[in-house]
Amino acid sequence: MLNQPLRGSLVALITPMHPDGSIDWPALEGLINWHIDEGTDGIIPVGTTGESATLAVDQHLEFIEKTVAAVAGRVPVVAGTGANSTAEAIHLTRQAEAAGADACLSVVPYYNRPTQEGLFRHFTAIADSTSLPVVLYNVPPRTACDMLPDTVARLSAHERIIGIKEACGDAERVGELSPRVPDDFAILSGEDAQTLRMMELGAVGTISVTANVVPRLMSEFCAAFLDGRIDDANSLDEKLQPLHAALFVE
Repeated sequence: MLNQPLRGSLVALITPMHPDGSIDWPALEGLINWHIDEGTDGIIPVGTTGESATLAVDQHLEFIEKTVAAVAGRVPVVAGTGANSTAEAIHLTRQAEAAGADACLSVVPYYNRPTQEGLFRHFTAIADSTSLPVVLYNVPPRTACDMLPDTVARLSAHERIIGIKEACGDAERVGELSPRVPDDFAILSGEDAQTLRMMELGAVGTISVTANVVPRLMSEFCAAFLDGRIDDANSLDEKLQPLHAALFVE
């Protein structure tokens, strides 16, 4: 369970693999220690960047277990447990809870294109099935389904739904979300290049791809903004923008 709020730079951790597709466990431990030493505020194993949609279920669950063990309580572990099957998402979430994750990240069901009511019922079923805090994940370019602010607002009333990774592609969405959700509901950027604008509108950090490459810079950028050092945040963002663009070239 979370013993600190989700804020700052959380990394959407890659899954290090050997050429044959097996997971490189020593590399995982090294990556985690490096991230924590560099100031990363939270570890997100098996999110989209961690190949969550293509790992075998046993790999997925073992990755969560080994991440929890390697982090050893130093920062929050928010395990990716989303799926386009509600039953599978519940299974992954319960297993992540058993493994000791602090929270879970649950993506909008991909391919299915559920209605807004369907989304509400899907995430409510997941939150009802666990004692883990749940972070929603909206990424319509990858799921073909956009979870709208009114639906997020309905879900934010659930005691275990504590935040959202917003990656709809429009930073201004945060301005629509912020007035509709509780003050302690964590809005996190899911678009590195838009993080500064999202934080100006009420986001409290990012679940970052770029942090895989420059964790200290991402951590310093988020900390500067959250500390009110806006000029420093702007300067760091200018340094980061070319890297964001390069990392998302494909």
